[in-house]
Amino acid sequence: MKIEKKRILVVDDRASDTRLLKLYLEGTNDYEVREENDARAAVSAAEAFQPHLILLDMMMPDMDGGDLAACFQTSPKLKAVPIVFLTAIVTKEEVEAGRGRIGRFPYVAKPVVLTEVLACLKHHLGG
Repeated sequence: MKIEKKRILVVDDRASDTRLLKLYLEGTNDYEVREENDARAAVSAAEAFQPHLILLDMMMPDMDGGDLAACFQTSPKLKAVPIVFLTAIVTKEEVEAGRGRIGRFPYVAKPVVLTEVLACLKHHLGG
C-alpha cells in the first residue's frame, strides 16, 4: 500500500533556504515540497499545489509573512491549511518562552535546524 506524501509549500525570498528545506524534507520520502521565492506569486502557487502545510518566512521584500498569511486565509482553497512561520526576528529562547507560537501561528526560529522543522511538521500533520 502506497502512502500519499504530504505536500509542503515553502515560501521564503532566499532560494538557498527553500532549496535546503526541499532537499532535506524530500529526502525523508514523506514529503513533496514546492518552493516559492516570490511572495506575490505564493497564493496562486499554493492554490495550484494544494499543500497540506505552508512554511512561511516572516521577513520578505514586497510583502511580509503576516500579510501573506492573511491572504492564504482569505482563499477558500487555503483557509484550512496550517501555516508555520520561519523567522529570524526571534531567538530559539523566545520560541521556547512563547511555546512556539506568534499569536495563533506556530513558528520556528532561524537559522532553522532541519530536525526541528521535521519534528514541527510531524506535530502539525500527525505521524
